[in-house]
Amino acid sequence: MQLLLTAIVTWLSIIYDLPATAEDPAVRFARPIDIAFLHYGAFTDVSRQHVLKHYAAQPLTARREVVSAYDDRQVTILLPIGWTGRTPAELSMLVHEMVHHLQAAAGLRYACPQEREKLAYEAQGKWLGFFGTRRSSTSIRSLSW
Repeated sequence: MQLLLTAIVTWLSIIYDLPATAEDPAVRFARPIDIAFLHYGAFTDVSRQHVLKHYAAQPLTARREVVSAYDDRQVTILLPIGWTGRTPAELSMLVHEMVHHLQAAAGLRYACPQEREKLAYEAQGKWLGFFGTRRSSTSIRSLSW
């Protein structure tokens, strides 16, 4: 994993002029709901119940799940249990979250979450483009509720 993280950091720092960091984030595997809780900042029982109610209210066909997340406080990337990194789509999740790691390490600030996500989605899309893979709801997570 460390070699993979180093390769991604090097690529991101060259392509997007993000400052490379010597400190790699921790990488943990988690249940999808725990990834969603982190993504939406649901750290209390009340806020977690809000996220659960929102997911339950959406039809399964319209539901767009958060598939990975970066925890700035813990300097940790959360990937779904079962992630292997064997496909371009799975690796693109790691690329996306490494952008957030480098943004946080550089102390970059953004006006809104969507502004912070813009570069991460761009890098993820470029990564998928190397493999001729198109963006899809299964390869790129959605910010929509």
